[in-house]
Amino acid sequence: MQITRLSKVALVAAIAFFASLVSFGNITDYGTNYEFVQHVFDMDTIFPNSTIKYRAITSPALHTAGYILIIAAETLTAILCWIGTYAMLTKLGAPAAAFNNAKKWAIAGLTLGFLTWQVGFMSIGGEWFGMWMSHQWNGIDSAFRFFITIIAVLIYVSMPDAEGRAEA
Repeated sequence: MQITRLSKVALVAAIAFFASLVSFGNITDYGTNYEFVQHVFDMDTIFPNSTIKYRAITSPALHTAGYILIIAAETLTAILCWIGTYAMLTKLGAPAAAFNNAKKWAIAGLTLGFLTWQVGFMSIGGEWFGMWMSHQWNGIDSAFRFFITIIAVLIYVSMPDAEGRAEA
């Protein structure tokens, strides 16, 4: 068994665990995290003189829909990464082509995780809704840590395994 393959499995499992905890937290502490989404969408804590406040979404129904979409993306990220972990684990000793093929679920989950935190939080929340201007409801630093970690794992896992590759 190659240590590199086992390492890839472990890193995908770590992201699956993280996404599971985030999703679980958003579901079990729905109100607190809903309030975060509400304030970001309402844009009520950005700079008072900002000229982008016209972008605010003040509909509670749309706040709920946005929050459910976030939870769904986080949950699907976790599920895909768990499936990827299992698929790769079952192919640890298989030929390189089989192990590489088993990565597809992990790659899908990692890609969705990256898109969730980079597009959802950094681009939409941070830039479109001006979350960066809020002192209290600013998730940019956390989102950045999340998607940078995920992209690093995605790059590593995506590197093809080859037959006879030397142990790292």
